[in-house]
Amino acid sequence: MAPASKKTFHTASDAEIKAGEVSDVYFQRTVEILAARGDRKRVKAEVYLKSLPEDWHWGVLAGIEEAARLLEGIKVDVRAMDEGTVFAPYQPVLTLDGVYVDWAQYETALLGLLCQASGIATKAARCKMAAGQRQVISFGARRMHPALAPMIERNAFIGGCDGVAVTKSAELIDADPMGTIPHSLVLMVGDTVEALKAFHEVIEPKVRRVALIDTLQDEKFEAIRVAEALGKDLFAVRLDTPSSRRGDLYRIVEEVRWELNLRGFDHIKIVASGGIDEYEILHLNPVVDSYGVGTSIANAPVLNFALDIMEIEGRPMAKRGKWSGAKEVLRKRGTIETVVLPAGSPPPAGGPWDSMLKPLVTGGRVARDLPPPRTIRDHVLDQLAGVPLDTIRRQGLRRDF
Repeated sequence: MAPASKKTFHTASDAEIKAGEVSDVYFQRTVEILAARGDRKRVKAEVYLKSLPEDWHWGVLAGIEEAARLLEGIKVDVRAMDEGTVFAPYQPVLTLDGVYVDWAQYETALLGLLCQASGIATKAARCKMAAGQRQVISFGARRMHPALAPMIERNAFIGGCDGVAVTKSAELIDADPMGTIPHSLVLMVGDTVEALKAFHEVIEPKVRRVALIDTLQDEKFEAIRVAEALGKDLFAVRLDTPSSRRGDLYRIVEEVRWELNLRGFDHIKIVASGGIDEYEILHLNPVVDSYGVGTSIANAPVLNFALDIMEIEGRPMAKRGKWSGAKEVLRKRGTIETVVLPAGSPPPAGGPWDSMLKPLVTGGRVARDLPPPRTIRDHVLDQLAGVPLDTIRRQGLRRDF
C-alpha cells in the first residue's frame, strides 16, 4: 500500500507551482531532451482560444495577475491583454518571447490559471449582464475545493458580481462578505420568524436583514410573517426554491410580491437563489430584485485556451491548423471592434487603434501595475455596456468582434 500523503489538503503550494512542479511530464521531458542537445532556440508563442463553450460569443479574460506572478523571475518577455478584457476567439490574449527551455515547464500552470479564471469571470459577466441593475452575489464556493474559493469568488467579482459570500474571498476584493441566514439556523431555532429575530438581535445593524422563507412553511405565509415581525427593518426575503420543488418559481415569487404589496410591505425586496443562471435571471427579472448565483458560476465551463509556438529564431513556424508568425491585436478606441494582424503591419483605416497586448513581464520583472479587483470589474462593466443583450440569450446572435 502506498504511504499516505503528508499534505493536509490535496493542493499544490505556491512554492511548488513557482518551481514548475505542476507541469505535464512531457514538458519536463522536452526540456531534458533539448537541454541535452544544447538547444537554446528563442521562440515566440501565443495563448488564444479557438472556440467558446455552448452558445457563448465572447469571453472575459481573467487570471492575468496570477500569470504575472507565475512568470515573474523567469527569463521570458510576456505581453498580455489587460485583465478583464472582453475578447472573442482567435484573438491572442497573451504572448511569450524567450528561450523555450527557460519557460516551457510553466505552460501547464499558465493555461490552468487563465482557463478556469476566465471561465468563471465570463459566466459571472453573463449573469450580471442579464441582471442589469439588479444585484448578483456569488454563492458558489461550497461547490468547489475550499482552496479554490478565493480564486473563484475574486473572478466572479471581477466578472461583474456585486459581492461574495466567503469571508476569505472578501479579503481579496477589499469588501465585506455578503450573506444572512441559512436553512440550518431556521431548523436549529425551529421557526423562521424566531430565527430572524435572533439574527436581528445579535448581528450588527449594518448587515441588511434578509429572511430566508422557504425552510418550513409556504413562502407566501412565511413572507407575511417575517414582514409583520420586522416591518421597516426587513430589507428583503430570499427564496432558495430548488428545481426539485414543485411549482413555477416565477409564479411563487409573483404571489409573494402580491401579498407583501397588499399589506403595505412594498419596500421589501425579493432575492432568488438556488439553481440560478443567466437564462433563469432573464426569465425572473420582472419579479426579482437581486440574485444569489452559486453552482453555475463556480462550476463555469473553462475557456480552452491553447499555447502554441508561432515563431522560432525569427522564422514563422507553427503546427498545422495554426497561423504562424508573431501577431498584433488592435482594438478601435471606444469600441470592442478588434483586428489581428501580422506583427509590424500598419493599422487599418478608421482608427484610432490601440494595441491590446501590453508588456506584462519583461526580463523576469513584472512590467506594469496590476489593478485591484474593483478597477478590473469596472473595466468589464464598461465594455459590457457595448455588448448586445442578445449575445447571452439561448441561440443568441453571433457577434464576433
